[in-house]
Amino acid sequence: MKFFDEARIEVIAGKGGDGSASFRREKFVPMGGPDGGDGGRGGSIWAVADANINTLIDYRYTRIFRAQSGENGRGRDQNGKGADDIVLRMPVGTIIRDSDSGDVIADLAKDGDRMLLAKGGNGGRGNLNFKSSVNRAPKQFTRGLPGEAKNLEMELRVIADVGLLGMPNAGKSTFIRAVSAARPKVADYPFTTLHPNLGVVRVDDSRSFVVADIPGLIEGAAEGAGLGHQFLRHLQRTHLLLHLVDMAPFDPDTDPAKEVKALAAELKKYDAALAKKPRWLLFNKADLLEPKEAQARAKALVKKLRWTKEWFVISAVKAEGTRELTFAVMDFLDDERKAKRR
Repeated sequence: MKFFDEARIEVIAGKGGDGSASFRREKFVPMGGPDGGDGGRGGSIWAVADANINTLIDYRYTRIFRAQSGENGRGRDQNGKGADDIVLRMPVGTIIRDSDSGDVIADLAKDGDRMLLAKGGNGGRGNLNFKSSVNRAPKQFTRGLPGEAKNLEMELRVIADVGLLGMPNAGKSTFIRAVSAARPKVADYPFTTLHPNLGVVRVDDSRSFVVADIPGLIEGAAEGAGLGHQFLRHLQRTHLLLHLVDMAPFDPDTDPAKEVKALAAELKKYDAALAKKPRWLLFNKADLLEPKEAQARAKALVKKLRWTKEWFVISAVKAEGTRELTFAVMDFLDDERKAKRR
């Protein structure tokens, strides 16, 4: 199934039913009095996060959701029936905004999260409600209120612990294949990955984490170069970024240090908070170099970048250094969770 992470829909809640202006009419019961019932409530529209759904594709083809109106009130003190609500099931991680105001209406961050998108109108009141000692035969009644109508924008941000970052052909898809059961497309040309991929990395029998692979970025992505920034939202919920660096590029004029700085600048342009997330450097494709040369080249890059955080030399295609890396990532995430509980 093709991955869709954006959609626009219109939601229209149901109108409330009108109240009834009715009078009791029975044989041998003169002046029976008012007996008009209330109108029923219009149907509302809700959004619910469902862990079994992983794409917004359903909302690309069905764009208008309209709830039923409530029934009108009737005589003999009969209230109209309220309309059924509509429940829209969406992937966990969906953010819903009002298209007109830009306000966030819902952030479905956990499975089962439920949020009201459009409230159904209240039913009108029947003339029975207006009866009093001075008004024994009221003819007043009220109409049902219209339901809310909104144009909404939906944006999916995948829920992952770790996000992969890097230039095209840095080896992100190969890396996620090496450490998890995910099988994204791998090829020897840029922009092989066209949509996010998720993989579960199982460190041992009781510990695991989720890693997200997004399409590669290039310098100028903020201005729309390459695939632009359209997938960076999927890294905003992560706790750690793994920045893959091709330490043996085909083009000898390519400067890996310059690419690292350019990509960091693109992150900052997109979201300053995302740029401040913990980020480790993974010097990939060490299998193309002699072990001593790989270490020397990695240390030279670290020095040139003045990098003070974690860094690793790996070969994703041969899964060399990846096991030690996954244990280090798991320890980092465990420490993060403990700190959060404290």
